Amino acid sequence: MSSEKMTSFTLRQGQLFDAEVNNIELNGQARRRKRQVPALQMTSLICTLQDHRDDVNWCAFSGNLLATCSGDKTLRVYNTRDFSELPFSPLSGHGYSVHCCCFTTCGQFLASCSTDATTVVWSMASGEIEAVLEHPGRSPVRICALSPDSAHLVSGASDGTLALWDFPSKQLHRTGGVNDTTLVACSFSPCSQVFITGSTYGDLRLWDLNMRQLHAEKNAHDLGVTCCTFAPSILSGGQVVQFRLASCGQDSQLKIWAINKFSSGGYRMQLLHTLTGQSAPVLSCAYSSDGQLLVSGSVDKTVTVYDANSAALLYTLNQHERYVTACSFSPTAPLIATGSMDKTVNIWRLEDGCRGSGKSARTSSEGRTSAGRSKLLVGDWSEEDVSAWLVEEGLEGLVDKFTANNIDGTELLCLTKETLASELHIESVGLRNKLLRKVEELKTDSVCSGTPDEFLCPITRELMREPVIAADGYSYEREAIESWINTKNRSSPMTNLPLLTTLLTSNHTLKMAIGRWKISH
Repeated sequence: MSSEKMTSFTLRQGQLFDAEVNNIELNGQARRRKRQVPALQMTSLICTLQDHRDDVNWCAFSGNLLATCSGDKTLRVYNTRDFSELPFSPLSGHGYSVHCCCFTTCGQFLASCSTDATTVVWSMASGEIEAVLEHPGRSPVRICALSPDSAHLVSGASDGTLALWDFPSKQLHRTGGVNDTTLVACSFSPCSQVFITGSTYGDLRLWDLNMRQLHAEKNAHDLGVTCCTFAPSILSGGQVVQFRLASCGQDSQLKIWAINKFSSGGYRMQLLHTLTGQSAPVLSCAYSSDGQLLVSGSVDKTVTVYDANSAALLYTLNQHERYVTACSFSPTAPLIATGSMDKTVNIWRLEDGCRGSGKSARTSSEGRTSAGRSKLLVGDWSEEDVSAWLVEEGLEGLVDKFTANNIDGTELLCLTKETLASELHIESVGLRNKLLRKVEELKTDSVCSGTPDEFLCPITRELMREPVIAADGYSYEREAIESWINTKNRSSPMTNLPLLTTLLTSNHTLKMAIGRWKISH
């Protein structure tokens, strides 16, 4: 690895971790290809992008774009509808390796930072450079982050310096930093008022917009932090406001933290979970837009997906041939992008209803647990869910017939005596009747349950059409919470505490769940 190709992590004798993993052979002749074979239950690898000529260091989504950056000094930008590359891509304005990139919330601008000691702001309308921000001291810039309100941009360098920029004017606002370390991780809180940094020294430090250090969590990761990211929601209760943070490091661990802000103005960090689903340094992590899922990439070449609340491992994905250096969730679709030192970016689709109980990892040969399946509408059950239900109901003798005929939840609800006899060839009248009784019980349970309470807006108590997540962590109908904020002086309808920000995040996962529920009812 040349000196120009500085990555956001420290690897000593990288061969030690370069163990062989059972990956799918990639076709080196194709620059981009569509793939339909699911890598895991309810998770599909739908596209592999092979345009970069060096390690992929970072990837980031906006509402309709995906940006990737690389040691080849370029950024590439794709349309997320079909992952075709935009006409002005690649973006070639940096002189050395590009380490990180991030979009403004609206997707109008893209920021990127590089070993060339600059952070460049690009227009996503034209691909033109809007501004070149030279880091104080001209040290290589390893990380950059934009605040959710797009008011500030922070950049961190390999000499430990921080630069906070006023983003609209592109003027330097404050400088600060940490001595004798390299800053390699940074993330803004969802309220845009504080941000956190991580360094190769292993510490996490919380800062306000005046560059005052609010808290320092030393030795958060032994051997160094590699990435950190705030969850998009804010939790409020009593006199405490809480953020959630994920961090990962050279210690092969992914950690979930609670950051509590007290009414006195003080902050405290509390470790909630230590996740050890990967066997080598964890290089990247990201939350889904609703904060329910957490993804990470590792030197062991795997991508892991966790339930962010229970910290349960849901998926382990094994499609990259080298270290996974980047990962990102789309804010508008159930997609994950993962970048690697194999020079590729994989696009994964999480199918509807993928979130289970989180009691155990799921692989291609494992079904969902009963607890996980019970959270889904019957119409959303997979073929494996139906098979597991048959076993639970003492009908295991029908599993082979149902599997051979690809009976999923939707097909199960449509079964009749005629189809059981003529198409599934179940000759026993008693067995057919028993099965249909069990199906009717499923239908009855579904109807009796009524509208799930989480589908109702807390303000209007009506089924939500455009659910959004507010700063208090609750989901509301967009029109209702916007009206509330305009008339109730920015207080939370659920806690009566002040909302730290009026920023609203679309809850696409909840919207999809409501859509599925409406179809089945």
